[in-house]
Amino acid sequence: MKKYINLLMGVVCALVSCTIAYADGPVKEGNAIVGHVIEKGSEAGLPYATVLLVETGEGTVTDAGGYFRFKKLPAGEYTLKVQIMGYTTQVKKVTVSKDFVVDMHFVMEEESIMTDEVVVSANRNETSRKVAPVVVNVMSNKLFEIVNSTDLAKSLNYQSGLRVENNCQNCGFPQVRINGLEGPYSQILINSRPVMSALSGVYGLEQIPTNMIERVEVVRGGGSALFGANAVGGTINIITKDPVRNSFQVASTMSNLNGKVWEQYMGANASLVSSDNSYGIALYQSYRNRNPYDADGDGFSELGKLNMNTFGLRAYYRPTQFSRISLEYHTTNEFRRGGNKFDLQPHETDITEQTKHIINSGGLTYDVFFNEYKHKLSVYASAQHTDRNSYYGADKAENAYGKTKDLTAVGGAMYVGNMDNCLFSPATFTGGLEYQYNSLHDVMTGYGRDLRQDVKIASGFVQNEWELDYFTILAGFRLDKHNLVDNVIFSPRINTLWKPSDKFQGRLTWSTGFRAPQAYDEDLHVAAVGGEAMEVRLAEGLKPERSNSFSGSVDWSFNFGHFQSNLLIEGFYTALNDVFYLESLGKDPVSGTLVQERRNGNGARVYGANIDYKIAHGKEAQLQLGFTVQRSRYTEAVRWSEDEDVAAIKRMPRTPDYYGYFTFSSAPLKNFDFSLSGVYTGRMIVPHFAGYIEKDRLEHTPDFMDFNLKLNYTFVLNDHLKLQVNGGVQNIFNAFQKDLDKGMNRDSKYFYGPTQPRTYFIGIKFFN
Repeated sequence: MKKYINLLMGVVCALVSCTIAYADGPVKEGNAIVGHVIEKGSEAGLPYATVLLVETGEGTVTDAGGYFRFKKLPAGEYTLKVQIMGYTTQVKKVTVSKDFVVDMHFVMEEESIMTDEVVVSANRNETSRKVAPVVVNVMSNKLFEIVNSTDLAKSLNYQSGLRVENNCQNCGFPQVRINGLEGPYSQILINSRPVMSALSGVYGLEQIPTNMIERVEVVRGGGSALFGANAVGGTINIITKDPVRNSFQVASTMSNLNGKVWEQYMGANASLVSSDNSYGIALYQSYRNRNPYDADGDGFSELGKLNMNTFGLRAYYRPTQFSRISLEYHTTNEFRRGGNKFDLQPHETDITEQTKHIINSGGLTYDVFFNEYKHKLSVYASAQHTDRNSYYGADKAENAYGKTKDLTAVGGAMYVGNMDNCLFSPATFTGGLEYQYNSLHDVMTGYGRDLRQDVKIASGFVQNEWELDYFTILAGFRLDKHNLVDNVIFSPRINTLWKPSDKFQGRLTWSTGFRAPQAYDEDLHVAAVGGEAMEVRLAEGLKPERSNSFSGSVDWSFNFGHFQSNLLIEGFYTALNDVFYLESLGKDPVSGTLVQERRNGNGARVYGANIDYKIAHGKEAQLQLGFTVQRSRYTEAVRWSEDEDVAAIKRMPRTPDYYGYFTFSSAPLKNFDFSLSGVYTGRMIVPHFAGYIEKDRLEHTPDFMDFNLKLNYTFVLNDHLKLQVNGGVQNIFNAFQKDLDKGMNRDSKYFYGPTQPRTYFIGIKFFN
């Protein structure tokens, strides 16, 4: 370990020595920037355009006439970035002096395809997606509106390389696969912080409402060099809504699942920003209630009962021109239940899986800038606490109640220095220290299970990004000392970007990832036939899973006639080593609990290509397509059944070789617009365990294509208030699994394909 610490400190000293020394004393305040944002052609002012000072992160929005103002700025050079949906982003340099006010004009040209959003998941710093050294795909509120998504789980299918599936008819456990790898290989972040534990990750995708999300950033491939454990298949970074302008929105939707049951949703958002941008707060609330859905009439649910309330906020305060304090908090109270006989207590039923979650999560960040914003120091702390009561049992078992408490905390500090010259070019150095802690206590008294586990990870990371005229090179690594692993885990990365023009980017990437051993993950949620409880133990000397990811991509924006288009092609290859698997050890002689041991196996290889294409003609027609071709194979055949007559497999189950999506939106009239969307799921193999069927067998599934339609009409009530009425159908042709098991002895994990049946919905929304 001493060797790695010396290496880390040596790199930090070498790179920091390249930076410019801090200026002596505070920077004197200068004057101001005023500006006007107008539309090209009409010369009309554009309200609600976002204006960002790149160096400081300070932002404002234009007023009703398109004007903006920054006051009391220190003298120096700044970069102004102006963004508004539907227009090309503009960036201009400006020099602020104490002797005069700078007057800026931005003439915005209409653009239908966004390709240069600000992202943070590429290098932990805010940067334009176009110049990011890795491919970062962004999902925005526009996508959530098009597909009528109320939670994150329903949205992630609309990115190439991503596929969301429901893995249990009883509890409704959703997981996202990135480039074919199972959910535990995907790292879920909230505002770049890894606060979602193994427990909260089981149902977490469905517990995050879209009205709390500003955008979702997706990075495919290993990312442990940046964000640590579990970033093997990729990283999903959820950026919550930040207060930008004074606004509010209230929405409500009623949905009917295939004419059988109802689901209600209500969401509200409000934000308040001071006139001088010194403070702001954004609030959000959502409520969702779904009755259990039984697709085949056997009395057992395919989609369980769900009742969820979420409330949260994100706020900031600027004590000085050079500092910012950010606060976030959200709480979720959720009840879910699947099985049968919902009018009875769980222990009076044939089978029930029920959970009650109370989740509290929050974070605090302090950012301070030095030397005319060339240097930045961030200190942060985040935590999430989950209190869960559960029942996982069958055949009127009275002893299947359980209780779980889970605490995850992360704290650290990060330094960013912009250098005029480091070795051979300007560069940005990023380094930091981080500590993560997870404490889990899971009790099922009736099954004799009392699991306590503490995970502690101390980390350090460094990276340097050199920026040349046509090339960007990023190199870095991370060291993690995990208390369940003997040796320090070393995770390096190298990324290169070739940008011969503003319209074309080529990228080559080598990145690494690791997944650390743990006793608790979704394996412990009871999905086996009969509802037997399971205990997972770690084998002696268990090593972390490791991955090496290679990718190459081209990102090309081009126009023909009045059409704008963008093509992204990415090839990828991921090698997994020391893959975890579970080996059955039989039943514990005292408790009778089924015991499985987590061991290291051989490895797996995942490779293929992701293709995304966008084409648009103003607001009249906007089409986006994504398709993935891949192969996911174990290096040696793996046994999935304890039945000796069942053959081992090399192909990863539940992973199709082909899948994709599309979205199309059009606004043919001023107040009317509509959208079409769809998700294609190719054929795959799915394990089917005995119970309803006589013997374990491997099933070959059909392919699915589910289509969605949404219609919107907006009434302008006055200058500051609009009313939208919407309606439509999801999964129009009811592409839903047809060969479901029935009755108490069904294999509830034998569940695949689209996650919901044909659903009719109607909604209303007030907003300004």
